[in-house]
Amino acid sequence: MAHGTTHTLASRLNQLFSTVRSEAGREYSNEQVAAAIRLKGVTISQSYIWQLRKGTKTNPTLRHLEALADFFGVPAAYFFDNETGDRVGEQLKRLAEAHPVQGSAPSDVRLMAMRAGELSDERRRQVMDLLDVVYRLEQAERQNTADE
Repeated sequence: MAHGTTHTLASRLNQLFSTVRSEAGREYSNEQVAAAIRLKGVTISQSYIWQLRKGTKTNPTLRHLEALADFFGVPAAYFFDNETGDRVGEQLKRLAEAHPVQGSAPSDVRLMAMRAGELSDERRRQVMDLLDVVYRLEQAERQNTADE
C-alpha cells in the first residue's frame, strides 16, 4: 500500500482476512471470526462482518473495530488512521511474502511478529534477547530428551 493512500474499512478488513491465516493455514471465515469475538463478550454476527467486508456497512462501533483488531492482532487504528493502516499493511505484506499461504506461519507466530513490529528498537531487542534465552532452553531440553 502506498504511503498516504486512503483505504476503505472494507479493503482494510479484507486485507486482514486474506493475510492473517488460521493455524491450519486457511483464511478465516466470517463465522469463525464472529464466533471468536462473541466468546470475548462482544455481540457480532457473521452477516455483519460480511456487510463490513462488502462495504454495505461502513460505520461500525468502536467496540466492533477493537474486537476485530484484537482478533487479527493489529492496532484498532489500522482501520481508521491512514499512517497506521499503511504501516501495518506493509508489515502484513512482508509477512505474507515471507510465509506464502501454502507454508503459512502459525497465527501466533504472525501475531508475535506484528506486535514486535509496533515496538521501539530497544523493546524489540529486549524481546529478541528473551526469545534467545527461551530458544536455548528449549534446545537444551530437546537435547536432554534425545540423550535419554
